[in-house]
Amino acid sequence: MKETEERKNTKKRKAKFKMPDVYVLLFFLVVLASVATYVIPAGEYDRVEQNDITVVDPDSFHSVEQSPVGISNIFMSIAEAMIDSADIIFLILFLGGAFRLMEASGAINAGVLSLINKFENRRSLLIVLLGSMFALLLTTGFSANATVAFIPIGILIAKALKLDAIAGVAIVFLTSMTGFTIAFLNPKVLGIAQQVAELPLFSGIGYRIVLFVVFTVITILYILWYCKRIQDDPSKSYMGENKFPHDTSEVSIDTDIKFTVKHSIVLLLFIAGMAFYVYGALNLDFGMNEMTALFLVIAIGSGIITGLNANEIVAEFMNGMRGLVYAALIVGAARAVVFVLEDGKIVDTIINGFAQVLELFPSDIAAIGMLWANAIFNFFVNSGSGQAMVTMPIWTPLADILGITRQVTVQAFQFGDGITNLLWPTSGTLMAALAMGGVPYGAWFKFIWRLILIWMILASIAIYVAMLFNWGPF
Repeated sequence: MKETEERKNTKKRKAKFKMPDVYVLLFFLVVLASVATYVIPAGEYDRVEQNDITVVDPDSFHSVEQSPVGISNIFMSIAEAMIDSADIIFLILFLGGAFRLMEASGAINAGVLSLINKFENRRSLLIVLLGSMFALLLTTGFSANATVAFIPIGILIAKALKLDAIAGVAIVFLTSMTGFTIAFLNPKVLGIAQQVAELPLFSGIGYRIVLFVVFTVITILYILWYCKRIQDDPSKSYMGENKFPHDTSEVSIDTDIKFTVKHSIVLLLFIAGMAFYVYGALNLDFGMNEMTALFLVIAIGSGIITGLNANEIVAEFMNGMRGLVYAALIVGAARAVVFVLEDGKIVDTIINGFAQVLELFPSDIAAIGMLWANAIFNFFVNSGSGQAMVTMPIWTPLADILGITRQVTVQAFQFGDGITNLLWPTSGTLMAALAMGGVPYGAWFKFIWRLILIWMILASIAIYVAMLFNWGPF
């Protein structure tokens, strides 16, 4: 009898277990990083100017004085990371205000319902078209951070299709990151990596386009598989019973709303703003600040078109921002992990350790090893351009010694950087996207781990094939 009661109590304890809040998880990682600064020897590479960018001198690694990060500095790192991430944080807050005003006009609901009705019997085609569009957009250098702006639309589409928040985030963010992972025209990440490797800009585009098509098809099929799975049996949703948990995702869909001229003007204002940003990103060096300003313009314009007075516009804008404070601050919390590692001067030590291990293997294995090493290193430095400037100056001479072509080296970096942006909780963009969609990290991990494994296997095969035909600068 006593044993039976103990079993019941054990089951109750298991039933009560709940995945820690993402802020709890990130704080734990910050503390873990702090501990690592006491254990891992501090070291640095010298930085030099090369073609107007700061890169690492691969032969200059040396030990430096240990710089452990104590308890007081942990909290300082969090504060400094929040300040350093201010551009992304305010982008998220301002887009929250802008979408609130667009929602107040009824334009988003009406537009989504109109789109759903047009694809009433071809809803899978709608997901294919939207996914392909977002994937293609990110191949051009469009900011991955900026795609967070479209997640509310993905959530509304998922609700209309009776899916869940994971599907809404996947339709927008997962497909976007597919394009980012094999971006064949990205001047910020691919461009910097090729510049450091002294390769012609955007060279190797033919093979990368093939890889882009393969990865995009597999990703969209994976999303369709998940959508069908939960449409057939809603209990199989990784979100559990609450498919759309956050207030920021709880946008009611009025099935009686009619698409009016006013709605079309509001949506055209949004589309024109996004089109202008894409043009500016490619031609005028637009960044986060320009997109934040555009969302302010869209918010005010939407309010005026809707017929709101100045006070009402401010009130709606503030309400929209209030709903995204949780999502916005996650960016800074994730960045704090990297700040601690950098303050402890152990980031260069970690990458130097990877390089020493790779030197022990044959060229084809080492090339695949570069991919996996970059995937792991992306946990510590998840900025694509930042990682390119740290790792490529080290991988490039190492690749020459091991007989790995520089084009293969660039792609190994690109794969490793892009794929795990969808996995590591230190990725501020991922955590912001999940928070905006109301998706717990644990639920996302259950959804994404299979695809990450598929991607890593395919990427390893792609690197091996590239080695077979001696992929060079063409």
